[in-house]
Amino acid sequence: MADSNEMTINLVVLGKTQTGKSAAGNSLLGSSDFESRLSPSSVTTSCSLGRSGRILGLIRRNGCESALRVRVLDTPSCPHSALSKEQVRDTVRAALAQHFREEGLHLALLVLRADLPLCPDESNDTVQLIQELLGPTWKDFTAVLLTHSDKTEEAGYSEETYLHSASSTLLSLLNSVQHKYIFLDNHNSIIKEERNVVLRKLLNFIQKNNYQVLLKHSKE
Repeated sequence: MADSNEMTINLVVLGKTQTGKSAAGNSLLGSSDFESRLSPSSVTTSCSLGRSGRILGLIRRNGCESALRVRVLDTPSCPHSALSKEQVRDTVRAALAQHFREEGLHLALLVLRADLPLCPDESNDTVQLIQELLGPTWKDFTAVLLTHSDKTEEAGYSEETYLHSASSTLLSLLNSVQHKYIFLDNHNSIIKEERNVVLRKLLNFIQKNNYQVLLKHSKE
């Protein structure tokens, strides 16, 4: 937090190739900081930190409106088409220490595609990465972003009917992170109103976690 009239939330996005991870980071920032495109190989090969401007109208503290700033760390996918699991882990760990050592990390966002079924063992690599990076309390500091929700809506699914039909693998994952999940329309979430809805949900997760942070003053 920079001052009493401003709050900063620190986020990291993690996920498989072509889940819309970088696009989700751009949506949260309201920018195009991160490269995002269709590719037969993993696009992101290094970590990159993006910062939003001051966002008003989302937070009130002590009866006064406060500005929000969002910082998002984009990361290489896991698994990756060119990097080993160890290379991805070490790259992300170093970036987390570099960027969030002073203020700490509020949430890791596990990015999954809502328009593709999550099968057994499919998310293991990314979940294992989160566990190694965040430690034993990782579930308290992890939320799931379900991207491409516009495609599930086109198929006639509401959020409720989607979850009713979801695989046991996805439902078990959502249960493990205390049902901290957000559906994200990769095309429309850049619009201010849609973005603010997502940011309010993230702020609610962080508030319920008593504004706790991880990795603060970490030496790794």
